Amino acid sequence: MKKYILLITMLSLVFVHSQHNEQIQGEIDQSLWKPFKQAFEDLDAEKLNSLYAEEVLRVTPKGIDTDNSFKDANFERLNDHKENNTDLRLDFWFDSINTNESTSYEVGFYRMTLSNVDGVDTIYGQFHIVLKKIDGLWKITQDWDTGSINGRVLGKEDFDKHKPIQFD
Repeated sequence: MKKYILLITMLSLVFVHSQHNEQIQGEIDQSLWKPFKQAFEDLDAEKLNSLYAEEVLRVTPKGIDTDNSFKDANFERLNDHKENNTDLRLDFWFDSINTNESTSYEVGFYRMTLSNVDGVDTIYGQFHIVLKKIDGLWKITQDWDTGSINGRVLGKEDFDKHKPIQFD
């Protein structure tokens, strides 16, 4: 009988922990990821940059940015898209998420589709993001992404392994 009580207690704790993590992830999705997607699609660099912490480690195949120069680049890039009447669509899904009360490490894949009079360009990649809860708000503190893994360019077949996340 003691074994059954112990088993039920352990299962209950796992369920409660899982429910709690789902609640935190729901908060992250609504307060950070939904506005992140919207800021890209609205070409709103100010909103996009506001989702990052003051100090961010940004890593891309071009190198390491520890002085937030990527934020200025966001303004330049998104303003260029506005000037070219580019329609931008961002879709992504998570491959793994590890979250606690104050930190989340999230890995996923993205697809960015850019359309204008010159045609359509689709970019695929993988991201690793660290989020921290700062003054009650989830902020991106580390952002790493790449368009290739082990020398292999990521593409449609990589992205199509899962459906993109949908927000309410």
